[in-house]
Amino acid sequence: MNIEQVRDYTLSLYGVTEDQPFGDDIITFRLEGKIFLCLWVGGSKHDMKESAPRFAVKLSPERNEELREQFSAVTPAWHWNKKHWSDVYYELLDEAQVEEWIRESYLLVASKLPKAVRQQYLCAVKAE
Repeated sequence: MNIEQVRDYTLSLYGVTEDQPFGDDIITFRLEGKIFLCLWVGGSKHDMKESAPRFAVKLSPERNEELREQFSAVTPAWHWNKKHWSDVYYELLDEAQVEEWIRESYLLVASKLPKAVRQQYLCAVKAE
């Protein structure tokens, strides 16, 4: 999976918006203003030790631990709360796996929205 495929898939989820509040080298994806994925597009401002393509994804603390133990391409997120966020080096993983984690993050954020708003997102994603 490449960076455009990650972006296209994420934007295909119902109600997702993107912006760049942290500069030109990071794209954030939001649901109702809540960030669920942060895609590094390159550049030096937010560069890390490894320059491999990656995104930070929000998952439950238990899920983050599980994935980090299972996959070397999943590490604690740099510059995010490491309990709730993991960096995913998506080019090293299967496309279906990456899409599953993006969707899981989306659903986690949707599940925390007010009940009146939440249903439209949960129903839209489950219908796909």
